[in-house]
Amino acid sequence: MKSRRQSRLQSAMEYLMTYGWTILAIAIVMVSLYSLGIFNLQSLAPTATPGSCQVIKTAAQTGLAGQCDNMVPKYVGQFNGGNSLVSTPTSRMPSVANPNFTYSTWTEFPNVPSGSGVLFYGTIDFVGGSSQFLCGYIENGQNVFMCAGQGNGYPQINFNTPSANTWYNYVVTYNGVMLTAYVNGKLVAGPTTATVSINPITNLYIGKTSPWFSGSGYMYGQIANVQIYNASLDNTTIKKLYQEGIGGAPIILNSLVGWWPLNGNANDYSGNNNQGAATNVTWNANWRSSYISPTT
Repeated sequence: MKSRRQSRLQSAMEYLMTYGWTILAIAIVMVSLYSLGIFNLQSLAPTATPGSCQVIKTAAQTGLAGQCDNMVPKYVGQFNGGNSLVSTPTSRMPSVANPNFTYSTWTEFPNVPSGSGVLFYGTIDFVGGSSQFLCGYIENGQNVFMCAGQGNGYPQINFNTPSANTWYNYVVTYNGVMLTAYVNGKLVAGPTTATVSINPITNLYIGKTSPWFSGSGYMYGQIANVQIYNASLDNTTIKKLYQEGIGGAPIILNSLVGWWPLNGNANDYSGNNNQGAATNVTWNANWRSSYISPTT
């Protein structure tokens, strides 16, 4: 006569024989759906609605207002690589008197670009013509940020080659002498000596570069949380900026001159009223499957 333990073991074996393949098949399907972002916890995380967080600047105070707890945005800006861009006024950008700056953005490319996949572009004046300011683009698969004019040349920093379908936080700083670059809170290039002479910028674009460069001159990919400061943020602050994530609020508010989350519109939420105008930009709500929250 079989013992109770043997009977239970036999029943368990029969159950596995009957349903094991079904359980395995379900497990494989679940893993596949997760890899597509369907069951990714990040995809199910709460989202911030457009304009839910903004900077307030009054004579009495500067601070954050609204829901500013670094939730992921509901939308990001999707640029088609052909004719989409955001143009903004730039009355409060760095000047000759204070050439220090920090530029930060979150960006994702659907494939590794071989031409110029533009992140950012602004025109300034220097002796002999115009030059690039805070211009990030892709050339031959490497991220290159061009910053202002140095005679007839352009000081530049080469980044790592980006992986396709991966979100990155790119930061470039200039402290009046040295140009430095960071990816995901880590120093990746520089400091590099750069003589930057900045006069008032006449225009500023997100997602478009100068036609002088090769390629279409337009960004192909997604951009979110563009921030510009008229100060050179230090390493600790830049790491904190990254750790806040793609929905992170600005840091050092008194130095903030522009903040375009691109969360459903091209508005500037820095309190400086540099409202952008979007042309052929798609506000994509299905972007989170390729995003991984930063780790400390």
